[in-house]
Amino acid sequence: MTAKNEKTVIIIAGIIIGIIASLLVLFGNPANMGFCIACFLRDTTGALGLHRAAAVQYIRPEIIGIVLGSFIVSLITKEYSPRGGSSPMTRFILGFFVMIGCLMFLGCPFRMIIRLGSGDLNALLGFVGFALGILTGVFFLSKGYSLKRTYKLPTAEGTVLPVIEAVLLILLVLAPEFIFFTEAGGGPGAKHAAIIISLAAGLIVGILAQRTRLCMVGGIRDIVLFKEFKLISGFIAIFVSCLICNLILTAVTEGTFFKLGFAEQPIAHNDGLWNALGMYLTGFGCVLLGGCPLRQLVLSGEGNTDSAVTIIGLMVGAAFAHNFGLASSGAGPTPAGQIAVIIGIIVAAVIGCVNTFRTE
Repeated sequence: MTAKNEKTVIIIAGIIIGIIASLLVLFGNPANMGFCIACFLRDTTGALGLHRAAAVQYIRPEIIGIVLGSFIVSLITKEYSPRGGSSPMTRFILGFFVMIGCLMFLGCPFRMIIRLGSGDLNALLGFVGFALGILTGVFFLSKGYSLKRTYKLPTAEGTVLPVIEAVLLILLVLAPEFIFFTEAGGGPGAKHAAIIISLAAGLIVGILAQRTRLCMVGGIRDIVLFKEFKLISGFIAIFVSCLICNLILTAVTEGTFFKLGFAEQPIAHNDGLWNALGMYLTGFGCVLLGGCPLRQLVLSGEGNTDSAVTIIGLMVGAAFAHNFGLASSGAGPTPAGQIAVIIGIIVAAVIGCVNTFRTE
């Protein structure tokens, strides 16, 4: 495939994903949250009882679909390759603090684009912080940052997370008593599309993201390092298609899918400094990890156990954030959350320095 054709495929994939994100809100997902990797991992963490924030507890089929979609298509294309062993504990810690940054902003990079496509201007400040965080990470990359090589692993190792996701799907359908679900009207966890719709959406996004290597962090990183706009064109397409779809839905339904401004945006706050700092930590940490949360899910489906460890770190971060009052709310950030973000930035900087300037 030529570079031009590859870029065209990425743009088409972005258009499809943007439309899916908008339609998921129409089908029942929370407003401005048709797709959010951080929020959906948080909800799933709550459903498993790892945090007890009753408003955000639901096993999200979209996450299951992304991992299984990536897993299935990588098997078909013979790209499934179990591997790992590249500083797993460091990746766990970075995943933990990336989630802290996401929950300060109230969204992952994917949701940041969706919020922009829904008219939420607070996401602009988040984007500024996100880009600066990526630039900080790129500085370390340019100086030789590396978490060292990965190693080939037995096939069974790479199937662990896909199998776990399949088990979660069974638990979602059976809804046993030990799984927690937000009661109707009780918060974002109670708002979701039908399981089959959400699962299908996740499968499509997982397949498209696996084939195109979509990654918001990688897109900005490639612009800085290589003057390559291929990956970022996919996220521009997501924004444009999401924006157009939201405008159409607002015009033809009674819902408000697009609302331009800073104030009274759904599941968001308008503290610009901490929106920016939360996404700064997210961008910085994701560069050090080698990809955004969406990319980590896709890689885990391909058999990458380092990415699977990162996902576990994200989920533990979500549990800590809600158990210890670190997550923001519509009222704004908490003091404990602000301290956690600053600690996270310091930890990311230390990890960057240790893995860049250490003596071999």
